[in-house]
Amino acid sequence: MNIKKYSMLVLALLGFFQTNALASTKGFEATFTDIEVVIDGHGQEAVWQQANWYPLDQLILGQPVSNDDFTGRFQLAWDNNYLYLRAEISDDILIDRYADPLLRYWDDDCLEIFIDEDGSGGEHQNNFNAFAYHVALDNQVADIGPLKINKQTNEQETNFILLNDHVSSVWQRSTTAPHLITWELAIKIYSDKFKIGENKDASRVSLKEHKKLGFMLAYCDNDGSEERESFIGSTFIKGINGDKNLGYKTADVFESLILKAK
Repeated sequence: MNIKKYSMLVLALLGFFQTNALASTKGFEATFTDIEVVIDGHGQEAVWQQANWYPLDQLILGQPVSNDDFTGRFQLAWDNNYLYLRAEISDDILIDRYADPLLRYWDDDCLEIFIDEDGSGGEHQNNFNAFAYHVALDNQVADIGPLKINKQTNEQETNFILLNDHVSSVWQRSTTAPHLITWELAIKIYSDKFKIGENKDASRVSLKEHKKLGFMLAYCDNDGSEERESFIGSTFIKGINGDKNLGYKTADVFESLILKAK
């Protein structure tokens, strides 16, 4: 390759990385547990004394938050049946305005769990190449499914769906720190073959040590506005043209999650 062609290739690669979304590459690890975690919001299992803590400290969207407004951190564990998540969230105001779990759920306070079973990345906004589970304060779990046809207009439109059977969730408020809640979740892992209405276990994946998934966690924070004021995540996202709110669209911004050896 001559110098001119080499220079053009380098410039092209630089342009690609400057215009495409990039996540940091620190990655996450989940600690194995041979005792099933009881999802009760107390976090008393032995595995939580061993698992790494990871911060929720990356502003994805909206206004920066002070420590008085929001702080968050989380841990990950696993067994053959579930990925477990324990999150400690300190939030001075909890908002769950919309009774309909499919109405503007992203504007209420909620956890958003991003899972890419095979770590392949790629677009997933209207398919199940990856999942973006929005877990509300009432523990209902919403995501976006394949586009649906509006019977009146015959046009395609966004298809908001509930996937409550994918995630078991309980949170408890601290008795000593009034703004602190402990949130525990057991997450079933599904492949990109998942279809709405199928047998529940048809595309469910059994977990094994050293398995690599794509993963990201985030929190929607609303202190009383019509829309969430802030969206804070676990992962640095460079963004595209200033837009960092990309997790619900593409798994390319997720980080790797390794299931540690038993």
